[in-house]
Parts: sequence; structure tokens; C-alpha cells
Amino acid sequence: MVPVPQTRPQTPPVLRRAPVQQRSAERLARILDACAVLLDETGYEQLSTRAVAGRAGVPIGSVYRFFGNKRAMVAALAHRNLDEYARRISDRFAEAPFLDAHGAIDGVLDEFIAMKRTVPGFALVDFGVPAAAPGENSAGRDAEEPAGGREGRAGDATEGSGGSPAGSDLEDPNRLVAERICALLATHLSRPADDDLRRKVLVGVETADALVRLAFRTDPAGDPALVDETRQLLYAYLAPSLG
Repeated sequence: MVPVPQTRPQTPPVLRRAPVQQRSAERLARILDACAVLLDETGYEQLSTRAVAGRAGVPIGSVYRFFGNKRAMVAALAHRNLDEYARRISDRFAEAPFLDAHGAIDGVLDEFIAMKRTVPGFALVDFGVPAAAPGENSAGRDAEEPAGGREGRAGDATEGSGGSPAGSDLEDPNRLVAERICALLATHLSRPADDDLRRKVLVGVETADALVRLAFRTDPAGDPALVDETRQLLYAYLAPSLG
């Protein structure tokens, strides 16, 4: 039996504090859910931590307990999206009665398209953070946010600290996506994740990202002809390395 890789979500390094209690984890999930919905409704520039707190039904201090600014919050959403994407691919690969190179490419592309179509906020923030908006200062704070942010003071006393500075973004998100895909391909296709595979998958991810964006600019649901062109390109470029 092929071992299924560990896809348990990891704590995003952009968190000021990692939730260690169930109610805190649930509060964090509500905050990120609200952030995703508001991204679809208002876009990134108009997004604010206060609006997210209101939509999530939590005190503003709960948002600042986890995040120093809205950019860190959106980066955490991008981390969650990447974990969900990896989980979907892993499940699809594991359920396939026979997985070949074309089937693997289909899984990687189809799950990305499906998330573009159905996951709140994903059309704007998939695995990376938008460029800084005019309303943000150099630290990525909302225009309404006081300097230094606000520490949440009403949360759990047992919250642990962790991660890198609160304003950190996902660095080179397509490279992180490629690394996760390589690990899944190596496991399910028994193909060593060597430098050649990593390079080819990274090129494939960069290419597919650009073409899928074009497909969704052409048609809000993703232009089928452009999606198919993307698929054929990936077959031709990646399949020989996966066989």
C-alpha cells in the first residue's frame, strides 16, 4: 500500500500566537472564514481588521491576538489555502485506482480550478498576498489601525507564542506550491523528488498559474478552452518526467 503523506495543516508563521485550545482554534477559523468572504465582497484594499472582526462575531482584540495587521491575516488565509489544496490533491491521488502521469496532472490542475470556482476569497488570494494597497503603510497596517497594532487582551491566557514576525508574507508562494506537489508526486508515483523534478514542477506551476489567471479573466468561471490548453501544455511538458 502506498503511504499517504502527512497533510495536517501547519501553524502559519504569520500568527502572533498559535491557538492551543479548541475554542481558540475555532475563533481563528471564524476570523479566516470572515476574511475570505469579505475579500470576495470588498477586495483587498477595502478589507479591514475591524470589518473582519464584525463579520466573524469576535472582539477586535481577538483579531489582534492572532495578527498584527490585515496583511498577516491574509497571509494566514493563503497558508490555509495551501494546506487545503495539498489535502485535496492527496485525497484524490489516494482514491485513484490507478494513477499515471496524466491522472496526476489532472488532479493537480482540476483541484486548483475547483478551488478557484468554489472557495471564498480564493479568486483574489490563492497562495499569496496581493501587493500593498494605497491604504496600507510600509508595515501592511490598515489605514484605521493604530501604530503597532493592538494586542488581544481578552483571549486565552494559555495561548502560546510562535512563528515569525506578524507582518510576514508567504515568500515565493509558487515555489511552496511546487514543493508540496513534488512531495505528493514522489509518494504516489514513486518518483524521487530530485532537482530535475523540482525544477520542472516549479516551471509547470508558474505556467499554469499564469494561464489559469488568463482563463478566469476571460471567463469568470474559467474559460474551458484556455483550461484545456493549459492541461495539454502540462501533459506535454511534465508527463515525460513523471512516467
